[in-house]
Amino acid sequence: MSKVSNKTKIATALVGALALAGSNLVIADPLSDVQKADSRIHAEAATSQKKVDKYFDQAQDMVFEYGSVADERESLKSYNNYVAVLVADQEATMKLIQEDINGVDTLRQGVVPLMFKMVDALEQFVALDLPFNLETRVNRVNNLKLLLNSAEVTLAEKFRLILDAYSIEREYGSFVAVKTGQLELNGKDVLVDFFNLGRVALYAQSLDQRSAWMFNDETKAWDQLDDSYLRELTKGIRIARKQGAPDLFSLPIPAAEAAQ
Repeated sequence: MSKVSNKTKIATALVGALALAGSNLVIADPLSDVQKADSRIHAEAATSQKKVDKYFDQAQDMVFEYGSVADERESLKSYNNYVAVLVADQEATMKLIQEDINGVDTLRQGVVPLMFKMVDALEQFVALDLPFNLETRVNRVNNLKLLLNSAEVTLAEKFRLILDAYSIEREYGSFVAVKTGQLELNGKDVLVDFFNLGRVALYAQSLDQRSAWMFNDETKAWDQLDDSYLRELTKGIRIARKQGAPDLFSLPIPAAEAAQ
């Protein structure tokens, strides 16, 4: 053929351009797929990382909770050991108390006769002692005798009152006291001041201070004192009433009995 016409050249150029364009479109499709896959991988990786972080936090919380539970367990174990010791001590105490309760009847059997003997001995002692505060002391003994047969008073209270009576009698031996009363002499009642030096001696002086007597424990009678003792007895009475300063005074006293 002679020469290719210009139209043929243009057509050929168009076909080539279209072919090149089609080739670029075909190459672009796989690249887009790779980019999408990479984005999806990054997204999935981020999601997985979030899950890993979540599980790690949960694991840390569980570790902390386990430590707290372990500490609490040790604390409870120590407390349980402490309570066990207390319970054992309480059980031992209860055992001792029960033994005491079981022995109450035996103790009662021994204490009751003892109390009766103590009251009887106190009654005899008052009867044989110098007759000072005699009415008060006799009434105290009689009340104790009634008390022993009373069901309204506990055994412990009865025993306490008996000991109180003994304590009062003991204190009488170390005090100096004066009490005004009547003294029967030769069938007549004379108003006197009774003056006792503990349990050593008991005196009586008329209120006009002109006569005085001393109780004779052997004869259970009142012996007339010599007038020389009136002044001394008056001094002792004033001192006992705190009407005079403490001072020495001289009075006769009964002779000490020989030891049996």
